[in-house]
Amino acid sequence: MYQRKKRRPVAEINVVPYIDVMLVLLIIFMATAPLITHGVKVDLPQMQESDLVKTKDAPPIIASIDSEGRYFVSVGTDPEAPMDAVEVAAVIKLKLQQNPDTPVMIKGSGRVSYQEVLLLMDFLKNAGVPSVGLMTKSFEEG
Repeated sequence: MYQRKKRRPVAEINVVPYIDVMLVLLIIFMATAPLITHGVKVDLPQMQESDLVKTKDAPPIIASIDSEGRYFVSVGTDPEAPMDAVEVAAVIKLKLQQNPDTPVMIKGSGRVSYQEVLLLMDFLKNAGVPSVGLMTKSFEEG
């Protein structure tokens, strides 16, 4: 009769499934990492006064957002009257049709949400404003 040999158990670990799992996890983390954003409240930095506005002939149009989220514009019939973002964009569009070289600046309160500033920037972009500057306090002021 034929006698079978007894096999010894193999003491090696098969690492191929572990490598497969690690590669799948790596791909998942690489795909989801850019989607994760962290919101942190920050105080915007202060900087020295810029020469951008001084080089222009026309005074800038300043769109302001106060701490309560109300919009104001420095040109028009009443600069102290609050308006919504669509009205601000319409007023600025009219002024830019008269003088297209006029710089447009956004002056946002430090307490207003970043979303409000981006919303106003989006309305201004849709109104045809080529570029928008953001105002800050100078070191001497604050």
